[in-house]
Amino acid sequence: MGSLLIKNAILNEEKTDVLVEGTKIARVGRIEEEADRILDASGKAIMPSFINGHTHAAMTLFRGYADDMMLMDWLQNKIWPLEAKITPEEVYWGTKFACLEMIRNGVTFFNDMYWEWEAAARAAKDMGLRAFIPGVCIDNFDPKKARNDRDRIEREFKISALYSPLVTFEVGPHAIYTVSEENLRWIAAFAHEHDLMIHMHLSETQTEVDNCLKRHGMRPVEYLDGIGFLSGRLIATHCVWLDSREMDILAEKGVNAVTNPCSNLKLAVNKIFPFSRLKRRGIRMTMGTDGAASNNNLDMLETAKISALITKWAENDPTAMNVRDAFDMITRNGSEIFHLNNGEIKAGKDADLVLVDLSDPALVPNHNLISNMIYSANGSCVDTTICQGRILMENKKIPGSEELTDRMKEISCKFIIK
Repeated sequence: MGSLLIKNAILNEEKTDVLVEGTKIARVGRIEEEADRILDASGKAIMPSFINGHTHAAMTLFRGYADDMMLMDWLQNKIWPLEAKITPEEVYWGTKFACLEMIRNGVTFFNDMYWEWEAAARAAKDMGLRAFIPGVCIDNFDPKKARNDRDRIEREFKISALYSPLVTFEVGPHAIYTVSEENLRWIAAFAHEHDLMIHMHLSETQTEVDNCLKRHGMRPVEYLDGIGFLSGRLIATHCVWLDSREMDILAEKGVNAVTNPCSNLKLAVNKIFPFSRLKRRGIRMTMGTDGAASNNNLDMLETAKISALITKWAENDPTAMNVRDAFDMITRNGSEIFHLNNGEIKAGKDADLVLVDLSDPALVPNHNLISNMIYSANGSCVDTTICQGRILMENKKIPGSEELTDRMKEISCKFIIK
């Protein structure tokens, strides 16, 4: 990969240039030298690209299907029956279309959870995005299924090197109500042995908490702590039904938390992510869109705005989750959690960047760009998306997007059930 010189971009209210060599930012400042490609960014601001900390990418196939339902009714009676029929090729196209949508919205990394590991990994690699793709486990407490899940995860891990460096393997136990203790213990040991992250839904609903109390006499975090599952490897998503003791345990174990405000509001889980209480404990936090079946888009700027607003409302404090908190959660914080070496515009960082159009009405006037990005903009203000030094979208154009959209329309017809 050659060099890319981005000229005349606005950074920290000043015009600057950014030189990218290979996958890294080499220099930032006024640069007068040649490069393999020169991109004129006049009238545009440069910033880190966005990180989607939790999604189910292939669920773009189900966008707009089975809305306005209770969570478990939605899962058990609508989503899971469809997923039982899905093929690897459909997962590939659904994930690929999700990547298209994320590129349009300035996202260059997503943390996924879905079936058919190789199909999802191939889609991310083909689209040029970075991703954590998990070997998923949902054994439903069936010993035979538990063994099969372990065998499949080991097979998927062995082939994962073929998709590096864009795609990283992780382990994805769905939740405590779908994965046996035997497999949770095995996953913790497997992740430790191979230095992998673990991605899991945690404390999303009151029903999950109540059933854990009935089954184990403990709340979910206490149960996981008791079986040795919690560590800094864990990326726990949702985390809305936590009590103070559980928050203390998460902090003690170094667990990472992901908030998914749009999905939680739509599915009415009846709790708000306890941002300030987790922040005081030093817990690292990022945000995710969740899947397009429960959001229904993959726009991280919309996610950040809604997260900030509901946090202020829930805490009765307009200073809670300010614009810098929200922006850092979709850039720098996510970079730290996923060990990405991006999230900032500085030499030595990975060249995962976006250019935003400062003539977009949402960014005018520009009294405070970060404030505009969180409170007034959405993904449509993104003009150019760059991942690992490669331009994926320029002037809002993505090569092959029309053909991919037409293909997605054809495939999704299968999932329209009257």
